[in-house]
Amino acid sequence: MTSEHARSDDIHAGQPVLTAGSSLEDASAVMILVHGRGATARDILALTQSLNAPGMTFLAPQAGNNTWYPYSFLEPIEKNEPHLTSALNRLGDLLNGVEESGIPAERVILLGFSQGACLASEFAARNARRYGGVCALTGGVIGPPGTPRDYQGSLSGTPVFIGCSDVDAHIPVERVYETEEIMKALGGDVVTQIYPGMAHTVNQDEIEHVQRIVDSVLQKQ
Repeated sequence: MTSEHARSDDIHAGQPVLTAGSSLEDASAVMILVHGRGATARDILALTQSLNAPGMTFLAPQAGNNTWYPYSFLEPIEKNEPHLTSALNRLGDLLNGVEESGIPAERVILLGFSQGACLASEFAARNARRYGGVCALTGGVIGPPGTPRDYQGSLSGTPVFIGCSDVDAHIPVERVYETEEIMKALGGDVVTQIYPGMAHTVNQDEIEHVQRIVDSVLQKQ
């Protein structure tokens, strides 16, 4: 799949999308996985080896220069432009392509880790609708404290899982709780889990939460 956006400042347009699982033509559901800062699509795809998801296609877009936006997600939003808009457009184009293939958004799970979790959270909030699920593993919505959160639309009961350490060096726990409240206000069915002292990683309990969302999507065929 290629991006429809081709401006010179669109750093993520045309970057590859790695795939795993079922072919899109044969899939009954899709998970879009968004990697973290300095990582790769291949890195985040490794997470799928821990999931039981027959009939699911996994799509992992690659960020230009391995980074979705240059500065902390807590910096003023304009400081991370035009990279942030390019990244959000990339996810939007990928989702559009999935829907054009015949799989509706309510059978698509958005999952991200770290910077990818921030991007997935912000995308879901800005484009609120019924998804198969949203999984933010160590991340939250983007912008400095006090950013207006006038998101529109409704998640309409979308299962949302947010997991994070209480001492993560990059993601303040206050932003995790703010993201939880935003997702609830948008109509998400939110589960938040804070893990005391956890390193900047994904743990087995988070995998099990993701698996439950995968199961809920695959059971609705």
